[in-house]
Amino acid sequence: MAEKTEAATGGAGAGKQPRSVRVVLLALMIAMMLAMLDNMIIGTAMPTIVGELGGLEHLSWVVTAYTLATAASTPLWGKLGDMYGRKGVFMTSIVIFLAGSALSGMAQDMGQLIGFRAVQGLGAGGLMVGVMAIIGDLIPPRERGKYQGMIAGVMALSMIGGPLVGGTITDHWGWRWSFYINIPLGVIALIAISAVLHLPKKRSEARIDYLGAALLTIGITAIVLVTTWGGTEYAWTSARIMELIGIGVAALVGFVFWQTRAAEPILPLHIFRSRNFTLMSVIGFIVGFVMFGATLFLPLYQQSVQGASATNSGLLLLPMLGAMLVTSMVAGRVTTSTGRYKIFPVAGGALMTVGLYLLSTMDTDTTRFTSGLYMAVVGLGMGCLMQITMLVAQNSVEMKDMGVASSSTTLFRTLGSSFGVAIMGALFNNRVQDVMAERAAGSGAKATEQSATLTADALNALPAAIRDAYQHAVSAGTHTAFLLGSAVAVLALVASFFVKEVPLKGAGPKAADAPVDGDGDPATAKAPVTEAV
Repeated sequence: MAEKTEAATGGAGAGKQPRSVRVVLLALMIAMMLAMLDNMIIGTAMPTIVGELGGLEHLSWVVTAYTLATAASTPLWGKLGDMYGRKGVFMTSIVIFLAGSALSGMAQDMGQLIGFRAVQGLGAGGLMVGVMAIIGDLIPPRERGKYQGMIAGVMALSMIGGPLVGGTITDHWGWRWSFYINIPLGVIALIAISAVLHLPKKRSEARIDYLGAALLTIGITAIVLVTTWGGTEYAWTSARIMELIGIGVAALVGFVFWQTRAAEPILPLHIFRSRNFTLMSVIGFIVGFVMFGATLFLPLYQQSVQGASATNSGLLLLPMLGAMLVTSMVAGRVTTSTGRYKIFPVAGGALMTVGLYLLSTMDTDTTRFTSGLYMAVVGLGMGCLMQITMLVAQNSVEMKDMGVASSSTTLFRTLGSSFGVAIMGALFNNRVQDVMAERAAGSGAKATEQSATLTADALNALPAAIRDAYQHAVSAGTHTAFLLGSAVAVLALVASFFVKEVPLKGAGPKAADAPVDGDGDPATAKAPVTEAV
């Protein structure tokens, strides 16, 4: 592979043209927000969409198609960026995402919407990876911590504001604008990136690893379908789920075998020789497992047990997301000023474990203030982990593997979220059904079936005995789900103790020209950079 690269001693343009760097970072944050906001906005608009297009039986596929396409394309986008240059590949992913958004807004039936959502998901797979990899190109790891607050802020804003924005757009402009709203934001990002982002041009003579891409796509698709359908569309022991598990395992085993022989593998296995990279992949998976499980069950608990309004469901997560934002900013600043970071995975794993255990103790008498404090503890833990995992993973590989490192970390977090929602959801539903059977027998069946959609008003309309039984059932379900989350979070805590604190690249004069250590982690090295922005 022939590549044009340049080296310097600072970040790409970090000191030369900081205004241009800030413009690029703003465009990158817009692109990240597009990817994160989409499902949040569409979730609020779904009842209206179904009312106009019909196809209620295919409703879940509107989300599943997007999720599948995003997860399956993520590794490929990262590798393409490494091979052919980050800028062009990233802009292509934005264009595909915008095309999918426009087509989704024009869909005339549910089948078209599902297909166009898959196109949108293909583009979304490159958005998050592109943002992380370009930041990795532009800014040395030592300085990268300062921008963690921006990334965490976009995540928090998307989770809090998504449902509110979706509801407002749907009520005043119609559901189609839930998709069209992406277009002006995406165009702004495209113009800014095209005008001011200049990265080294790359020319690769190697062919894309099509077989590896196909095997990985089949494996990821099977995994996501198992976690999406298991316990809902099909029983966990059904033939369809068993078939998917078999296909997924066979495809992934074949993928690993092929990656040892491919000339330009989609996911080079040598990056897992780095202890830190492997540990960050594990921790990232657990963060995804916990975070998306928490964002699913906390609003459900507060609406069903504490009587909160579903309209402000995003605001219910404010204690957790606010704590995550503040901690992420502090962690970034401390990492930048000291160059030390191991304390954050350790503290994050401990806080997340304790916070999830505290959430598991909530019952029908828990106040909103108390549950808010418990959520804040979880948020503090996630704030210590969210961006540090990406930072350490990128610091553990060579510049030529920056894209696959970013995509792999993103992929493990995505798979973690799929497993978290599926497993915690299965435990939650089983526990709710058991408690309803104990407390309300057959009279509570209807409420149990509506457990994911029962609003505060609908809950108040139920007979007092069934309402009380349902509230106890949801409380018991969240107890089981969060107790599992706490047990899983212990694994992140254990993994964090094995992280080796390798000095961050670009950390100063002592960081120059140090060798790779025995664990496969680059010790210290000159910050690899690009031509000025």
